[in-house]
Amino acid sequence: MTGTISIVLADDHAMVRGMLGKRLEGELDMTVVAAVGNADEAITEAFRLKPDIVLMDIEMPGLNCFEAARMIRAQRPDTRIIFLSAFFHDRYIEQAMDVQAWGYITKSEPEDSVIKAIRKVSAGVAYFSPEVQARIVVDSRGARFARLGRSRVSTLTDREMEVLRYLARGMAKKQIARTMHISVNTVNRHTTSLMTKLNIHDRVELARYAIREGLAEA
Repeated sequence: MTGTISIVLADDHAMVRGMLGKRLEGELDMTVVAAVGNADEAITEAFRLKPDIVLMDIEMPGLNCFEAARMIRAQRPDTRIIFLSAFFHDRYIEQAMDVQAWGYITKSEPEDSVIKAIRKVSAGVAYFSPEVQARIVVDSRGARFARLGRSRVSTLTDREMEVLRYLARGMAKKQIARTMHISVNTVNRHTTSLMTKLNIHDRVELARYAIREGLAEA
């Protein structure tokens, strides 16, 4: 990538969008072509504007950010995804690696680190905050999460994980179907599979399990 770096900024907090967007616009080699409040809008703008970078918060309402990243990569493989989060849970890092994110920045870092990350990723060099770097392996195969064991959660598919998160948030199956753009019957199939894999046979207990695992934050 050469010239001005075009960026789509996605964060559900208007103040963050405003402050960070202004900071990025202050750099001579960067321009924020869109600032949006959810993952659905990030997809729309990424398809429409074809940015170099999508800088996306992980904790946003609506469509799951990792699914959004997967959709963007499928249609816009040249657009590079950088995740921004206040958290660095293993499951977030693992999913970020699974969608081949170019960066993962924790919100505890200064704005200068975001600037540095964008420039590095634009130049073809991945950037991960120190807390994230400590949990990944980078070798000839690229960056990947360093698994220390296989938990029950790790047996779930991406779609099952997504349904589990929405159940943890207390969403009804019809809401989940609308959010994920799938049928209610498909949501039911995913829910049944979740119960089988996790050995939990009650939807309320399934939601409680997801909350205990911190999945409601995703």
